[in-house]
Amino acid sequence: MIQGAGSNVGKSMLVAGIARAATRMGLRVAPFKPQNMSNNAAVTVDGGEIGRAQALQALACGRDPIVDMNPVLLKPETDIGAQVILRGKRIATVQARAYGAMKAQLLPEVLDSFYRLAETCDLVIVEGAGSPAEVNLRAGDIANMGFAMAANVPVILIGDIDRGGVIAQLVGTHAVLDPDDVAMIKGFAINKFRGDTSLFSSGMTTIADRTNWTPLGILPWFPDAWRLPAEDVMDIASRPGGPIRIVVPRLNRIANFDDLDPLSTTPDVSVEIVPEGRPLPLDADLILLPGSKSTIADLAHFRAQGWDIDLAAHIRRGGHVMGICGGYQMLGTEIADPDGIEGPPTRVAGLGHLDVVTVMGAQKRLALRDAIYRPTGDAVTGYEIHLGQTTGPDTGAAWLTLDGRPEGAQSANGRVMGCYLHGLFAADAFRAAYLARLGKQVQAGDYGATVQTTLDALADHIAKHLDLHALLARAAPVER
Repeated sequence: MIQGAGSNVGKSMLVAGIARAATRMGLRVAPFKPQNMSNNAAVTVDGGEIGRAQALQALACGRDPIVDMNPVLLKPETDIGAQVILRGKRIATVQARAYGAMKAQLLPEVLDSFYRLAETCDLVIVEGAGSPAEVNLRAGDIANMGFAMAANVPVILIGDIDRGGVIAQLVGTHAVLDPDDVAMIKGFAINKFRGDTSLFSSGMTTIADRTNWTPLGILPWFPDAWRLPAEDVMDIASRPGGPIRIVVPRLNRIANFDDLDPLSTTPDVSVEIVPEGRPLPLDADLILLPGSKSTIADLAHFRAQGWDIDLAAHIRRGGHVMGICGGYQMLGTEIADPDGIEGPPTRVAGLGHLDVVTVMGAQKRLALRDAIYRPTGDAVTGYEIHLGQTTGPDTGAAWLTLDGRPEGAQSANGRVMGCYLHGLFAADAFRAAYLARLGKQVQAGDYGATVQTTLDALADHIAKHLDLHALLARAAPVER
């Protein structure tokens, strides 16, 4: 089990790289995360949803993602409340205090998924969440030491030196944990080092002396990490590139923003994430409205930034707009939530750039999909993960055929488009064809090959700088 001495220390990427390295050794490997918190979910082959990091880790293992790889997924809807997804399906929406009481009921479900997954492979690499040093959350814990103890899984603790204070991170974790939890930690490593790693050799000795944990290496900064799909909203950033400028407003509850990953890695494209308080630039080639976990709340936030005015000006200047999922719903004339799915029952005006209306409903559409881009006939694959149905005159200009039915809408001039299909930009032919609509020819490249090549490079990087054999030797047999 890979745990972190803090949040965002690089656990997800480390698990993906170790998984790819172990898979190349000939082992049957699977990733596992007992509890994840993310609005960037992946749809699984068995019809559920898990954190996108576990889907990437499954790809690193050469496996299809399944719900047992991430049995508990929390999807924040407000600052204090989240949906609880158990084995891929929503079971409740709870506030943080109520979830604390709920965790004990979820541990048996988590263990069942873990044991079932372990039966299919030689090695399970488990990812923790946040940090075990948050000892105020230890009672009922299922994400870190609570799971490690229950399943008897040895732990490797990772520190992030890029933020500074890494000695305090690791030694402090040792100091605050209960002795039984400390005993589960069988080694430590340092991540995100910039420069000459030998300069921290005395630091490694200090940590080892104060904790009695085995040092497993110092991992230098991996510069190509941005080429891999990001799960945490904190990891999405503007990517300077080519002459095509794509602008994305950063919504409060942005969800399933993996649509941006293939665009970021396209050489002729620059992706600019616009934070609150800044206007949307009028010289963008495309403004892309991403998915949202709380569409109506994010629409209000969008207006509060004045982005509705910027968007209208962009369209008047002949600019292009794409809305995906929640962004698609926002572009319509109205969003109705009669049953109070996202909050109190309400009906709000949309941005009015597509002649469609959306009605929210309790039934979530959740499935992997095959589609055809109608203008060119190019094949597209992706997934749906949304509440609500969208209808109206502009759906008569559907630009996708999704499993045999029309999907999407566009304005009369074709410059404003929307759909529910996530992941479509990963299709190289579609990406090139759509970007050509912006008036500029591009070399779209091979996005799938880019991800695979980067995973191999990450595995090489880890094998070079960490004692991978010593790390894997600390794995323990699974015993129910």
